[in-house]
Amino acid sequence: MNVLQFDQRSPVYLQVIRWFKERIATGEFVGGQEIPSRRALAAELGINPNTAQKVYKEMEEQQLITTERNVPSRITTDPRVVERVRAEMLDEAVAQFVMAVQAIQIPLDEVMTTVQHVYQTSERGEVNA
Repeated sequence: MNVLQFDQRSPVYLQVIRWFKERIATGEFVGGQEIPSRRALAAELGINPNTAQKVYKEMEEQQLITTERNVPSRITTDPRVVERVRAEMLDEAVAQFVMAVQAIQIPLDEVMTTVQHVYQTSERGEVNA
C-alpha cells in the first residue's frame, strides 16, 4: 500500500477514505480484493486505530467494502458502487476546476478549447501542454 501524505485541511479519516476511493475508481483496487485489517492499516499509515475503525465503518456504510465476521474486509464487487465512486470523484474535480476558472473569469468556450487541448496532449504523453 502506498504511504499517504496527510494534510491539515480535512480530517484524517476522510483523507484515508478518499485515498481508497481514488484507487477503487482507477481500478488499482479491484472488486473482491482483500484490504489490510484495521490494525494493520493504522500501523501502515501511522494513524490511531480508532481512526482506522472509523474509516472502515464509513466505507462499509458507503458500500465501498464488505466485511464479514472472521474474514478480511474486501473491496466491493458491485459495479454500481464503483461507477458511483468514479462519478463522485469526477464531479468533485470538475467543481473545483470550474470554481478556479470562474474566479479568473475565462469564457467557457476558451476553457473548453484549452481543456480539450491539454487533455489530448497529456494522453499522448507530451510535456508542457
